[in-house]
Amino acid sequence: MVFAIYKNLSEKAAFSVRKTIFAVINMETDFMQQIILSEDLNTTLADAIARCGYDKLFVLADSTTARLCMPLVEACAPLREAHLIVIGATDEHKTLQTLSDVWTELGHNGGTRHSLMINLGGGMVTDLGGFAASTFKRGIKYINVPTTLLSMVDAAVGGKTGINFNGLKNEIGVFNPAQAVILDTAFLKTLDARNICSGYAEMLKHGLISTEAHWRELLEFDLRDIDYRRLQALVAESVAIKERIVKEDPFEKGIRKALNLGHTAGHAIESLALEQGRTQLHGYAVAWGLVCELYLSCKYTGFPKDKLRQTIDFIKSNYGVFTFDCKSYEQLYAFMTHDKKNTSGQINFTLLGDVGQIHINQTMGKEEIFDMLDFYRETMGC
Repeated sequence: MVFAIYKNLSEKAAFSVRKTIFAVINMETDFMQQIILSEDLNTTLADAIARCGYDKLFVLADSTTARLCMPLVEACAPLREAHLIVIGATDEHKTLQTLSDVWTELGHNGGTRHSLMINLGGGMVTDLGGFAASTFKRGIKYINVPTTLLSMVDAAVGGKTGINFNGLKNEIGVFNPAQAVILDTAFLKTLDARNICSGYAEMLKHGLISTEAHWRELLEFDLRDIDYRRLQALVAESVAIKERIVKEDPFEKGIRKALNLGHTAGHAIESLALEQGRTQLHGYAVAWGLVCELYLSCKYTGFPKDKLRQTIDFIKSNYGVFTFDCKSYEQLYAFMTHDKKNTSGQINFTLLGDVGQIHINQTMGKEEIFDMLDFYRETMGC
């Protein structure tokens, strides 16, 4: 896996860098994915498309990214001949029906096993689009162009694809990396404050599983007055953290489970919100999940109380609270029992002994989980 930055390069030098990037394969795992932080989106995308080879080109976008983000790639010559597939926006459309609609569009518009799809959008688009590409004609190549902060630092990177099913997050999917993931922070200026915060929660998680210095600089960043140049540097560091972990464990057999910090509780909260018609952005649910799981970390694996409090204060200040009462505990617990990390019927958590001290495969019973939910409600004031 390769992480590269184009910055202040001549066209000749930039082409040389791109050529090198696209020539690299991780032979040890055969899990190839090029991560490119680009400052010349149209040139970078055109080069990535040319490297793939295809007979028919498709672009998948949701209704929001088709309107706001397609204009940013209109100078990319290959896309002028592409067939655009537009799906509904938000996670409510990350469904089997939408997947079927995408397969139908591919089939009715000349798609073959040699076709190429560009997923232009947030995590819902890259997850669903990656799964559609991975299964159409037993698999076609695809490129991710994430347009939200969340998808840049999480969903588009690492080869996970999938859809929600039976009310459960990402219940159906496969591991299959994109040919390339092209990151351009120009898209971030199209986002509202809530979508910036949503992606930033995953960055905060990356800080918690990496170093104290990075965790502290994330807590010090002002999400209400965004310095986009500084944010770009933080995005680069966040993606590098995830890539190092994915390279070591591409199929989530061990240390990649570190990336699930905040997600066992977070996915349950997200599923409850969806069930109750109070849909929440994924990153917000992860932030609230961090409150829950850092409490478990403090109680069972020694995470420092002062760092727990500092992180919770940041989350309360920037993410508010998702409210629920004790009557929802059984449903939240039921959602957790379906988590893909579980083994032998036991609910599995990733916990921390300190920032960067990762404890995977920590099992908790109903009593401990209900205690965690009590802490969340008391601390968050709901």
